[in-house]
Amino acid sequence: MSTGKAVVLLTGAASGIGAATARAFADDGWTVYATDIESEFPADIRERCRCLELDVTDSGQISTVVGQIITETGRLDCLVNNAGYGVAGPVEDIASDDVREQFDVLVHGPHRLAQAVLPEMRKHGGRIVTVSSVLGHTASPGLGAYSAGKAAVESLTDALRIEVAGADDIHVSLVEPAWVETGFAAGALGSLSEADRTPTYDRTYDALEDGWVLTGGPLATTPETVAETVLAAATADQPKARYPVGAFATFVRWTHWLPARLQDPIHRGFGRASAFLGRWL
Repeated sequence: MSTGKAVVLLTGAASGIGAATARAFADDGWTVYATDIESEFPADIRERCRCLELDVTDSGQISTVVGQIITETGRLDCLVNNAGYGVAGPVEDIASDDVREQFDVLVHGPHRLAQAVLPEMRKHGGRIVTVSSVLGHTASPGLGAYSAGKAAVESLTDALRIEVAGADDIHVSLVEPAWVETGFAAGALGSLSEADRTPTYDRTYDALEDGWVLTGGPLATTPETVAETVLAAATADQPKARYPVGAFATFVRWTHWLPARLQDPIHRGFGRASAFLGRWL
């Protein structure tokens, strides 16, 4: 039997943007299925949400979780694709296996989840909101694998949005922050420790380790701001295709339209300047 409350399935919900989004949906009265590959969730989320372990690279586990939600609630109104992490390092130095695993989470994960939830959403309508990044529009030195994964999921999501448009009341949106105050940088820095470093890229490594390339420094926004945008995309009467989060995200996104001869110096200059400032501020 269907419950009266709207139901959302949220991935990557144990920390950062995901945890903030779980709280935002719970505050708005939704039944929240908060999932993560990690089984440890903040205490308040455990109290307010249904917390489940979910690895988005495991199709069988995805099928089990979606089936459980339908069995328990009789509905699934929204999917929020938030699970993700970043591999950092120059393209030449990144292991191919690391690139493959990056794509498995950032691209294949949302694809698997869409395939799992769409048959149910087709019965009564629904929303799919994917947390992407402005780096899906413009690559940053040292974040090539992550940028490529986000660019791929942007294209995949665009295609899905067009394919389902006008049918079955299903809407698909992208949320595109720039830097966010989360544990993303710490995880990405962990991947650098395993890199076989080519001396040519010493400045890129300096920008990653000492600068704001990973953290954004004072330009970073809060997880709560991103969560509010995700909720807006899930509840809007006429949802947009894209929701850039903040003025700086909009600026970074639009640098994509600059010619490469202007884009490239901007990216190099930001990395070097932020490395200098990061050491002294």
